[in-house]
Amino acid sequence: MLREKIKVGLIGMGAVGERILRQFRQHEEFEIAALCDRNAERLDKFKVELPDAVIHSNHLDLLKDETIKLVYLGVPPKIHHSISMDIIKSGKHLLCEKPLANSIEEAKEMYEAAENTGIIHAMNFPMAYSPAYKMFREKIHNGELGEIKKVELNLQFTQWPREWQQNDWISSREQGGFIREVAPHFIHMIHDTFGELGNVRSFVEYPNDEHLCETSFTTSLKLPGGIPVLLNGIAGIGQKEHLSFKVFGEKGTLDMQNWSVLVQSSSENSGEIIRLDEPENSLHTELLKAIRGDNALLVSFKEGYEVQNVLEKILSS
Repeated sequence: MLREKIKVGLIGMGAVGERILRQFRQHEEFEIAALCDRNAERLDKFKVELPDAVIHSNHLDLLKDETIKLVYLGVPPKIHHSISMDIIKSGKHLLCEKPLANSIEEAKEMYEAAENTGIIHAMNFPMAYSPAYKMFREKIHNGELGEIKKVELNLQFTQWPREWQQNDWISSREQGGFIREVAPHFIHMIHDTFGELGNVRSFVEYPNDEHLCETSFTTSLKLPGGIPVLLNGIAGIGQKEHLSFKVFGEKGTLDMQNWSVLVQSSSENSGEIIRLDEPENSLHTELLKAIRGDNALLVSFKEGYEVQNVLEKILSS
């Protein structure tokens, strides 16, 4: 006997929302029931592809559908809190974009409400399910690098926003910028691998236009045991985008480059690319497990709140 499909509603159909939609459609046990966005032209794009999905311009109308069990929220950070609280009150499970909210206070209220209500709640941190991160974490925990001496993150962007991110908020100082949009992925991986970051000291450089987001930043932090962490970021440079998440150990180094390439070095070699044969685990598969009542690997709102704590300290230092 076939199990009933889990109906999904998506709120926020920008570039990332569309990517999430495609991923849901790859799973036969999910059904796209409704889409919501304020941009009517954007929604028109999906009408032919999803003729049975109900189209909404107001998220409250989508939440009235009691058959929808899971909602993806991909709106700008400034309105995460208000819409999330409506979703949580409706009793629907929730997959939320990062950052969790636009302030520490909002993030705390969201994670506490989600936990108290008992819904399945998860952050869209896809790196938590990737073969590169799994191998990265295993090599650090099994002692291959020896004693860890330092962790360093470098985010280098040709331009910000990128070509595919052209909208009215992602370049704003209020809720955009690469600190909020890219750094959370790596802060979560650092927390998950090493423990919580503290002792934040940060310098953020902004353009003269007070409405625009950062152009560069440098932040020093400490991990439990006093391991130093350095976060660097810059945009608007004559170089192809390059991201490097590097761990320095007494026996070697491990560098996750551009999300998926692992390069391991030692005193005998200057860097070898590690082959990754394991298939990628899926956030959507884990969501399905959780909703069906099985054990699942999900990044919770509490973890999103812990990331938010670091973000706000970086931006306010």
